[in-house]
Amino acid sequence: MKPTPSPPAASELRARAEKQWRQRQKPEPPAAGQKAASDNLRTLHELQVHQIELELQNAELKDARDWLETLLEKYTDLYDFAPVGYFSLDEKGLIQEVNLTGAALFGVERVQLVNRRFARFVPPASQSDFLAFLKRVFNGTGQEVCDLALIKDDGTNFWASLRGTTALSASDSPQLCRVSVSDITAIRQADDALRESEVRFHAMADSMSQLAWIARPDGFITWYNQRWYDYTGTKPKQMEGWGWQSVHDPKVLPLVLKQWKYSIATGKTFDLVFPLRSAAGEFRQFLTRAVPQKDKQGRMLQWFGTNTDVEDQKRAEEAQRRTEVLEATNEKLEKEIVRRQAVEKALKQSERHLSRSLAQAQQQQEQLRQLARQILWAQEEERKRISRELHDEIAQTLVGMNVHLESLASEGLVNPAHFKQKIVSTQAMIEESVNVIHRFARDLRPTLLDDMGLIPALHSCLKEFSERTKVRIHFKAFAGVERLSSHRRTVIYRVAQSALTNIAQHAHATEVKVSITKVRHIACLEIHDNGKSFDVERVLFAKRYKRLGLIGTRERVEMIGGIFSIESSPGKGTTIRAQIPYSPPDQSGKNPLKTKPA
Repeated sequence: MKPTPSPPAASELRARAEKQWRQRQKPEPPAAGQKAASDNLRTLHELQVHQIELELQNAELKDARDWLETLLEKYTDLYDFAPVGYFSLDEKGLIQEVNLTGAALFGVERVQLVNRRFARFVPPASQSDFLAFLKRVFNGTGQEVCDLALIKDDGTNFWASLRGTTALSASDSPQLCRVSVSDITAIRQADDALRESEVRFHAMADSMSQLAWIARPDGFITWYNQRWYDYTGTKPKQMEGWGWQSVHDPKVLPLVLKQWKYSIATGKTFDLVFPLRSAAGEFRQFLTRAVPQKDKQGRMLQWFGTNTDVEDQKRAEEAQRRTEVLEATNEKLEKEIVRRQAVEKALKQSERHLSRSLAQAQQQQEQLRQLARQILWAQEEERKRISRELHDEIAQTLVGMNVHLESLASEGLVNPAHFKQKIVSTQAMIEESVNVIHRFARDLRPTLLDDMGLIPALHSCLKEFSERTKVRIHFKAFAGVERLSSHRRTVIYRVAQSALTNIAQHAHATEVKVSITKVRHIACLEIHDNGKSFDVERVLFAKRYKRLGLIGTRERVEMIGGIFSIESSPGKGTTIRAQIPYSPPDQSGKNPLKTKPA
């Protein structure tokens, strides 16, 4: 802002006037003896210099007037458009001056406010406060402040902050004061909302079951809820700041302080369980949690903490833990009892099993003796049969052939027609001998099994059996059985051959069904007849039973890791099953037939 010019000194103004006069005219020096003329010239000179002085003063006054007008214009703008209302009031409260902002606050034209009482816009309830404020302003020397509810011209209320000071005035002018009016409705509403929120917060905090408190960023606690005082039996003065340490267990307090100071230094949430002493002197466990509250810039504002009584929960957890330990112990004891009972039962079963095993071993030993005797007996019987058949069939046929040959030798030339008949008869005897020899060979080892495979060999055997016994045969097999090893195919053939022999000798059946099926990794041979049944146990385990067929068949199947079984019941006939695995037991001795699939 341009500084206000000060009036020039008389000597300075005189010097400037003299300088300008000399520039305007150059007077001639006076002649000698002309004193009167010289006095006149001097007077003229003074008048001219004074005239110049007046002109200079007039120019400076004009500059000062222009500068003051500019300042007045700026002041008027600042005054009228200030963010607050400015009022000039006399001692009676009449409005002498007001800016545009003040008029806008009341919603009234400025000219209509002049000489109106300011109290007109003050509610009746606040009249006394306003008059007291006005009195303090006129009686005091400093600034006075007052917050009032004011009324606009349309009847709406707003909160205003009034700040007043006395104004300088001439001695003959009435005393005035300057009052600034600011609309603080939003601030007042925010304060009211804040106070209401604080009231609600305190009411809520006092009604909550936990102990609650608020601390400054440095950990200095400034507020506790009523529950804290009720529990600890303390007073606010005792607990202010760091006084809470007095209700802590001295043994645990160092840990609490360490953790609390760490949270204060790092701004991290404080979370710890520790005991607090009650008003009765009892220590109870509390879960204490303090959460930092920060502003938008992340600056710490305060801490809000709660203490939750977890004593009952801790005791319940301890009781639950003890109960679980007892239950676990009881469960272990029960398991131990069950285990010992199982061991005792297993020992008894093992004892019975050992007894049975011993008896079975003795029985098997006896069976082995019987089997050895039966094998010797069977060998002897087989030799007798072969000898008898050789004697009865082959020998007699050969003797007959020899007789025919001798007859041919003696009668060949005498009776040629009879010679040809003799030759035909001899050929028939030779053919019969060959068939008998083939039958012997088939019974001992069928060549068709080696040459053509299992299915053709079985088919031939079954056909011969049906032709010989007149029993109907139903046969089916899957081709994959030929992939079995030669030894396994031989076992299947012998089982079928032995079964057919027993059917022919004992069953008196009219129909036989033979099937070979595949179940996973097993070839299953099943032979069913509709003939008479028999006691399987008696036949397989009789000490002195003379039939070796079924026992030998079972031994053949079990030697290759198979399972042999017989089912026989009256009216349903007999079913013989042989389950032959595709692969032998592995090196560990595990049998694929006895391993349950996963």
